[in-house]
Amino acid sequence: MLWYQSIPSWFQKLFPNLIWQLPGSDSKDVYLTFDDGPHPDISLWVAGQLEKHQMKGTFFCVGDNVRKYPETAEMLIQKGHRLGNHTMHHLKGWNTDKQIYTSDVEACASYVSSPLFRPPYGRISREQIKLLKMKYRIIMWSILSCDFDRSLKPESALEGLFKKTRNGSIVVFHDSLKAEKNLKYMLPRYLEFLNENGFICKTL
Repeated sequence: MLWYQSIPSWFQKLFPNLIWQLPGSDSKDVYLTFDDGPHPDISLWVAGQLEKHQMKGTFFCVGDNVRKYPETAEMLIQKGHRLGNHTMHHLKGWNTDKQIYTSDVEACASYVSSPLFRPPYGRISREQIKLLKMKYRIIMWSILSCDFDRSLKPESALEGLFKKTRNGSIVVFHDSLKAEKNLKYMLPRYLEFLNENGFICKTL
C-alpha cells in the first residue's frame, strides 16, 4: 500500500476542525467522494458505476467545470448524488492569500450551492480554515485512492483500499481526465468489494 494512501489518526487530530471520517453507526457506512469534475464523460461513467450497485457519492466540483458543464452537474443531483465546493479554479491554499482563496470559494458557491467544502490537494492554511468553517463543513478524507498518479500500479493501490476501508471511511477518487485510466480500473472493483462486504455508500 502507498504510504500516503491512508491518513494516520495522529495527523487528523492536529486539525480537529476538519472532517476526516464520520463516526460509525450500526451499519457499515462508507462515503465515496469524487474530486475535480464534473466532466461530461467521466462523471457520467462514475454515476453509471454507482447506479449498478445502488450506491451514492459526493462530488466536490470545481466551479469553472460546473460553469462549462451545468447539465452534467444537474444530472448528478437528479441521480441522488450530492455536490460540494472545490473552489472555482482549483487553487492550492498554501500558495494563495486567504482573501483571494475565500473569494474563489465564494465564486464557486455561485455555481455549487452546498455547505460542503474540500480544499484542492488537501492544502489549506489555518487562517483559511478559520474563515471558511463558519459557513462550510470542511471535508478531508481518511483514504486516498491515488488514482491521479499516472505512475501508479492500480492493483497495489486497490489492495490498499481493501485493507484500509472501515465503517465511516471517507474515500477520494477523481472524475478527471488525469485520473481516468486508474479510476476505470479501480472503481468497479472497489464497488464490488464494498458490495460483497456489506458496506453501504452514502452521501456526506
